[in-house]
Amino acid sequence: MHQTKAGIRYAKSIFKLAIDRKELDAVSKDMHLLNQTISENRGLENLLGSPIIKSDKKGDILHEIFDNKLGTTTTAFLDLLVRKRREMHIPQIARQFVLLYLENNNIEEAVLTTPFPIDDNFRKQITDLILKYSTNETVELEEKIDPELIGGFVLRFGDKQFDASILREIENLRKEFDKNLYVKSI
Repeated sequence: MHQTKAGIRYAKSIFKLAIDRKELDAVSKDMHLLNQTISENRGLENLLGSPIIKSDKKGDILHEIFDNKLGTTTTAFLDLLVRKRREMHIPQIARQFVLLYLENNNIEEAVLTTPFPIDDNFRKQITDLILKYSTNETVELEEKIDPELIGGFVLRFGDKQFDASILREIENLRKEFDKNLYVKSI
């Protein structure tokens, strides 16, 4: 998703409004729900960005999807965006708001991908590893399962990635064997 100045500015404005109204946690949950729903539904993101569909129709669709799931501040903000024809920025606004909230509360967002579910002991070790390399105080760990990794894990947080998967090792070995230093070039 590309970043625009308008999306970042709107995210900052709703963030400041939520702080002023002392509704930061409630608006954060709403924005997290918006971000998650849009990122899981590509069709919704395409709909919001479509210049063909009229803004009032997009507003009706948003009301239908999020009816009674969002607070009044978030609903009023979304209505304002639709009225001003800025609904194409909603996915980025939601994502930027979540990032602002995490930064404000010293929370490090991380994604752990493994080929199998992990236990609490391993989760604690991963959390400790993240805290070692992060300046934040707590970790919000999202766990994903990808059987293609075969074994090990891939950990992403901030601008770092640790790839300790068996799949990566197999790919490294394949590259090593492709170089085969013992075959004389003709």
